[in-house]
Amino acid sequence: MEGRKQERQRLRAQRQAAESQESNSLARKRRLQYLIIAGFTAVAVIVALIVISQSGGSDDGGGGTPSNIAGAQQVNAELGGVSQSGAVMGDSNAPVTVTEYGDPQCSSCKFFSEKVAPDLISTQVKPGNVKYEFQPFLIIGPDSKPAMKAVLAAGEQNRFWNYLQLFYLNQGGENSGYVTDDFLTSIARGAGVPDVDKWNTDRDDSKWDSVIQQGSSQAQSFGFTGTPSIVVQGPKGQKAIGGSTIPTLEEIQSAIQQVS
Repeated sequence: MEGRKQERQRLRAQRQAAESQESNSLARKRRLQYLIIAGFTAVAVIVALIVISQSGGSDDGGGGTPSNIAGAQQVNAELGGVSQSGAVMGDSNAPVTVTEYGDPQCSSCKFFSEKVAPDLISTQVKPGNVKYEFQPFLIIGPDSKPAMKAVLAAGEQNRFWNYLQLFYLNQGGENSGYVTDDFLTSIARGAGVPDVDKWNTDRDDSKWDSVIQQGSSQAQSFGFTGTPSIVVQGPKGQKAIGGSTIPTLEEIQSAIQQVS
């Protein structure tokens, strides 16, 4: 009897030892899994931070850096082969005119310039269906005026749209003070303004005050209160597109068809 009891105790001890070993093994596996998950999480966070930093971060922290103007080649490619005359792009005999009312400091205008305008240019302006015009409607703040004058001065050398699109690509935070002479000059050089000295003189011309006022008056006559807003004019009338949302390419194309 004593031998059997000892045998049972021995087997129980072996079983308990095996269970303890298995438990320790599972614990080590769980710790390893946690370490792997934590490692992947840390890598994902680092990658996300790198992406954010390379993309310019938030609206307030991105752009507005005169020593780091980006996107000149992109703008030149988008506008290549399209004629410009002042603030008008495209065939002067095109049957339809699309007029954008905007503010260089406006972040919604930046979105429009990057996501809508390129397709409008490639599908409607380049084929000669539409001429595309820009009118000032300055609503953001005091820096909007010197920025707009710089764009208008670039138009004196038929680089209005190159300057405007490049400005939007490098736009800083609204009213953050990034619109400096150095920044505006860097955009002029990046936009390929032929005579920067002439541009620098032209942007101080007082004639732009009346041009800016006229654009704002036109926008208000259509009932616009925000930017960007669009007016499409053609043989069959005109269509105003503006309000609380950014005009889409589909809305503009539909309006073009209605007035053509």
